[in-house]
Amino acid sequence: MYAAFTLVVFICLTATTYADHHQPCHAPNMTGFMSVVSIKGEVKAFGAFTYDSMGKKLRFRSNESHPCNASIGLDVLMFFDEGIFYEIDSKNQSCEKKALQCNQHPLDIPDDATFMTTANAGSSSIEGEGLKINAWTGSMPDKKGTYFMAATMGCLPVGTLYFYESSTFLFSLTEVDMEIKDPDLLMVPSICLGQPLEDTPEGTVHSFLNEFM
Repeated sequence: MYAAFTLVVFICLTATTYADHHQPCHAPNMTGFMSVVSIKGEVKAFGAFTYDSMGKKLRFRSNESHPCNASIGLDVLMFFDEGIFYEIDSKNQSCEKKALQCNQHPLDIPDDATFMTTANAGSSSIEGEGLKINAWTGSMPDKKGTYFMAATMGCLPVGTLYFYESSTFLFSLTEVDMEIKDPDLLMVPSICLGQPLEDTPEGTVHSFLNEFM
């Protein structure tokens, strides 16, 4: 997946045709698996996600069983519209409530994204052996990084490559279903109810992406 998406990014970077009529679409509700890999090949995280497109909510759990050795264990519940998120530790029955300074994430195409090209990953001439995707690019909110995002024609994200200062990460999605299988995962856990909003130290930026840096 990493090599395939890197190839798609290369195609995007070398494409010369831009289509101004393309407008960023928004992904539907989704359940699936997400992997986060650094440019050096280190698996930062792998786990299950649940995404509420209308409610702008995301649950990602990488501290469950997984088929690879990941360096980061997370259980986070993000409320992007409300600007808050919870870091959950079910094992120790603890929870931290924090403010979100940035709501960008790899499950939706930003409204200000720029369309780059349409490409085929794999083969377009052999049935079932290719995937037609749209590629988008844009800058990070703080203008210190760039992203390249690939999504299917139905707006299901395939992967996003983030170039951010000294860090580069690839977010890949697999086994995606267009539904919320367990709505309870998007509810605030009982151990988090009543938790005060923690103060954010000066200079700290909380976001979904920053959890992996």
